[in-house]
Amino acid sequence: MKTGGVLLLEGYGEEQLGYGTGGPSNVENLYTQQGLQRTFANWHIVLLVSYDADISEGQGHSERPALIDLIARKPR
Repeated sequence: MKTGGVLLLEGYGEEQLGYGTGGPSNVENLYTQQGLQRTFANWHIVLLVSYDADISEGQGHSERPALIDLIARKPR
């Protein structure tokens, strides 16, 4: 990524394993706020938030996933 570029990430948090509503089944494929802070320590983090969302995608398919959003800008 070029310097000054912006990264937008939305992924599942580790709490997702306990919900059993889909997403990765291995903890290695899930995110934590601390892990993202370490990985992007040299970037300007604009937003980093964990939350549970209410998803309804039609009859018979609703869930409550644990999500993490990150917006970060690579330093110039």
